[in-house]
Amino acid sequence: MTAPRHSRREPLCDASPSLLLVSELYASIQGESTHAGRPCSFIRLTGCPLRCSWCDSEFAFHGGRRMSMDQVLEEVQALGLGLVEITGGEPLAQSGCLDLLRKLCDAGYEVLLETSGAFDIGAVDPRVAKIVDVKCPGSAMAERNEWANLDRLGPRDEVKFVLADRADYEWARAVVQHHAAQFAGLPVHFSPVYGRLESSDLGDWILQDRLNVRLHLQLHRAVWPNRTRLV
Repeated sequence: MTAPRHSRREPLCDASPSLLLVSELYASIQGESTHAGRPCSFIRLTGCPLRCSWCDSEFAFHGGRRMSMDQVLEEVQALGLGLVEITGGEPLAQSGCLDLLRKLCDAGYEVLLETSGAFDIGAVDPRVAKIVDVKCPGSAMAERNEWANLDRLGPRDEVKFVLADRADYEWARAVVQHHAAQFAGLPVHFSPVYGRLESSDLGDWILQDRLNVRLHLQLHRAVWPNRTRLV
């Protein structure tokens, strides 16, 4: 299972490599991945070259604060949590993201990176747990998948498929089966698009196929159903 590669490695939102454009910086309960339920500091960087049909963070496409690395680290320290996630948008669209990831690891934090998978993850610090979102056809962005990233996954990493319908499920199932060697031992999450695919239907399909994946629901939507920011 492959698709055309449209890797985007160039930064899209930089003032300079030493500055970051930050949409949000806050503490919340981690709502996704195997870390769901844990208190976590979130650094949401501005900008994304993708336009997924079901995107729930369009507000992060533009705006934000320009912050130095030191300013970001000071605010994270003030939040007082040991788990930190950098998300977006697409955080790797900013060249300074790689340095920020390294600095957070050096400071002793447990660091997560939520990425679309459209950018090369090979240069990400190996201490970082990468959560790679493989784009399904229903997102209208499947052609942007950087398939070589599947060979760059490490033992800390996780893979996520966000599914809008049965066609997405069948496509994702084929990807999981075709790339079984790259996914071996890693958590693979199947998540229904909120409001478009019933979780019960997705659960039934997974059981019918005895597919070795995790049904994944966004915990933060259950905890704060009426909030779209700072969650």
